[in-house]
Amino acid sequence: MRKRFWVEAIASGCSSLLFIVTLWWPDWIELCFGADPDHGGGSVEWLIVAVSAVAMILTFAIARTEWRRNSAGRTVGDAT
Repeated sequence: MRKRFWVEAIASGCSSLLFIVTLWWPDWIELCFGADPDHGGGSVEWLIVAVSAVAMILTFAIARTEWRRNSAGRTVGDAT
């Protein structure tokens, strides 16, 4: 696998983690940073969920394309 695949896979994993944590525990921003950017409205949390979901889908799709490109380049007799 090329380095590009691993960068895309890690980016997908990080955005997935951010998505899940924000859905499960929306107050993490206030607890970690000591600030309430939307004054309890929840709009910042939903923005983070939306952006991380889009990033997760895009980076997963790009990593999958890279995975398939690598798999298609191999022949049956390759040992690697």
